[in-house]
Amino acid sequence: MARQAQAQETTGQAANGGAQAQATKLYTSSAEVAALVARAKSIRKEGEHNVVQPILQLAPYTANVEYRASVGPATVHVHEAEVFYVIDGSAIMVTGGKLVGQTGTNQENLSGTAIEGGTSRPVAKGDFILVPENTPHWFSSIDGTLVLMSLHVPRPVPGR
Repeated sequence: MARQAQAQETTGQAANGGAQAQATKLYTSSAEVAALVARAKSIRKEGEHNVVQPILQLAPYTANVEYRASVGPATVHVHEAEVFYVIDGSAIMVTGGKLVGQTGTNQENLSGTAIEGGTSRPVAKGDFILVPENTPHWFSSIDGTLVLMSLHVPRPVPGR
């Protein structure tokens, strides 16, 4: 019975005859998080800014480990807030302002080469950051590597 409960905790089943739904994972131990960080570090390709590994999942939410080895693009999530917890490392985070060199791969997420006119602040192990939806954010410098927990929080949008 315990194995069945554990299986249900880690994999969701859709109502349509048991077809696989988006995975559900409600618990991850500190040892598992350490293994995810080690895996992210080992699979990172040269020049790759960020490697993301899922920690917890309950649709529509996914908490991820982000292993950032270098500065990447600035971003805006149009309809999602984002919560960060710094697991390890330190960086300078810029929020607000305007994206420089804005591009967009879709209408929900925009990126740019930098941020102009934002607020810079140092972030380090143990810090929490909440970035409201439609707010530019960017780790403009990273001291070595930065390991984060990130959680995208969709906001209800009328008509969606």
